[in-house]
Amino acid sequence: MAPKSLLLNVLLAFALLVGIGGSAREASAASAYEIDADVDAALGRFYRTVGGGRDLVRDAAAVLVFPSVVKAGMGFGGEYGEGALRRGGYTEGYYNTISASVGFQLGVQARTVIILFMTESALASFQRKDGWKVGVDGSVTLVTVGVGGAVDTNQIKKPVIGFILDQKGLMYNLTLEGSKISRIDR
Repeated sequence: MAPKSLLLNVLLAFALLVGIGGSAREASAASAYEIDADVDAALGRFYRTVGGGRDLVRDAAAVLVFPSVVKAGMGFGGEYGEGALRRGGYTEGYYNTISASVGFQLGVQARTVIILFMTESALASFQRKDGWKVGVDGSVTLVTVGVGGAVDTNQIKKPVIGFILDQKGLMYNLTLEGSKISRIDR
């Protein structure tokens, strides 16, 4: 298959995944069991990658984990992922994240997104919204890792912090601005 045809097929599959047709999203959605298993694996990788990560999750009011957010584009692009909100190690709900973009982009990329609600008020604000939009309803401070791969948990003072990981580890110079996060039923 020619690269252009392959990309077109990937974009069409992505469009179905994102749910351009409302029932297509439900048909392709992961089960609660699958999401929970993927969240467990993503958190394990996060703990191995980010020194102090386990302490951050333990100290947070809750953690929202999207194990695989797939981004695809050819001029116009979009991304979609499903995950779970964990509080005290237990799943409280399932969510999806979706965003669209315009500009030079070509290809497909997957990444893991971990959002920590460090205060109860930040978590309550998130849970009150039906479709929480990053940058509009709340800001997410993306954390970078210093020398030695550790995060100084004493210096993290923002109410909502986030980490973006790819297969190689922590990703830099990315944004979550414009991403819409909504609760889904499982």
